[in-house]
Amino acid sequence: MIVKFLDIGASYRELKEEIDGAILNSLSSGFFIGGPEVDKFEDEYAAYCGTHHAIGVANGLDALHLALRALDVGPGDEVIVPSNTFIATWLAVSQCGATPVPVEPDEFTFNIDPNLIESAITSRTKVIMPVHLYGQSADMDPIIHIARKHGLRILEDGAQAHGASYKGKRLGGHGDAVAWSFYPGKNLGALGDGGAVTTNDPIIADRIRVLRNYGSRIKYVNEVKGFNSRLDPLQAAVLRVKLKYLDQWNKRRKIIAEKYLNELKDTEIVLPNVPEWSSPVWHLFVVRHPNRDSLKISLEENGIGTLIHYPIPPHKQKAYEDVGFSSSDFPIAERMANEVLSLPIGPQISREEVDFINKSIMKFMKN
Repeated sequence: MIVKFLDIGASYRELKEEIDGAILNSLSSGFFIGGPEVDKFEDEYAAYCGTHHAIGVANGLDALHLALRALDVGPGDEVIVPSNTFIATWLAVSQCGATPVPVEPDEFTFNIDPNLIESAITSRTKVIMPVHLYGQSADMDPIIHIARKHGLRILEDGAQAHGASYKGKRLGGHGDAVAWSFYPGKNLGALGDGGAVTTNDPIIADRIRVLRNYGSRIKYVNEVKGFNSRLDPLQAAVLRVKLKYLDQWNKRRKIIAEKYLNELKDTEIVLPNVPEWSSPVWHLFVVRHPNRDSLKISLEENGIGTLIHYPIPPHKQKAYEDVGFSSSDFPIAERMANEVLSLPIGPQISREEVDFINKSIMKFMKN
């Protein structure tokens, strides 16, 4: 049996007739920039997230970057970020001319540890940016409390958490804004790049709408130095179709996750921990093992695809070598990078495939 880590094409094949029809309708509309498909998706996604506004942009990195700009982040400012995350979280801060200030995660949830945030705040801190990593919400209440205490804004990175909930409320507007990615491998993925920002703040929403369109709301009238970052109407059409199935697909992921959790609980593998306040959507199922590389090789020899999210923490990337971080600065992030392994968990994976994966892991443990 061959088990791909993620078969991105499977979601298209499942919804081929609807997606093809949506694309043809979009092409027939004559709108190739903006237009009704983008407007409708923004309305529908905002309603799904329980927010007043959703603003489509070109990709997830732009969603983070433009949201930070809308929060007036610029040179000299600092933004608190997790030490373990995809580098886009840090890059968005750097693109504003600001400085990312890393904070270590809680080892049980992989998300930023609220208990460590306050000690990282300085007079230059402007925003706290929690990441809902792997599809599980960060612990937002203490983060919100800290932000309000110090007069800071909160931008959530929700790129992996479409549909996830915190204390019974779907992510989308706990902080000041949430940045989303619709990269094809996401729980809600387009057939190319795409992104959005959700917010309940009309001023933030208006600023992002202007920034994404060359700094203009009226053609040839440019209010600020903006960018070209607009959600493509063809991608919006695809996302509108997929949005209808997002909850159903997230439930499939949950079934797979529960099977992993139940059948691997007595092994040496460290399984994901789900706090009572979190309802994850299992974008990734990330385990930890001290002999991660050997486990990865063993599974690949059995035809099972795996990935490491992420093998090099941002502070060790060449892109940030000028900052001068040392290996001892973020030991938890480095330990995770050396131990984490993501198992297959796409919504189209079969029960038989999960059984095969679990048996292969058990076999490795016995050797």
